[in-house]
Amino acid sequence: MDQRQALVAFGALSQETRLHIVRMLVVSGPNGMAAGAIAEKAEVSPSNISFHLKELERSGLITQQRESRSIIYTANYEALGGLICFLMEDCCSGNPQICAPAAAVTACCAPATKEELQ
Repeated sequence: MDQRQALVAFGALSQETRLHIVRMLVVSGPNGMAAGAIAEKAEVSPSNISFHLKELERSGLITQQRESRSIIYTANYEALGGLICFLMEDCCSGNPQICAPAAAVTACCAPATKEELQ
């Protein structure tokens, strides 16, 4: 991830509702959530949630996929990981114990893909 991409991602995450949406989608895993369910859980109107989802998708932090009559949104784990790596790439100044807590968090297992769940 380059600096321009990171700025776009941080810009998208700098709004409370969008940050909440990304966190919900991270928790939901590879199955994602339908736009209506996201709006309901975030307590936001459908038109408002549409605006936020477009901003997050434009930033590359989430993706969408049509399933029947629903649009399912999922977190883009690769982009989120890239954002974390961007922040941490020059970490530590030769003191790896400084980054150990952050490294432990980022080393967790990524959610299984839809194919792995089937």
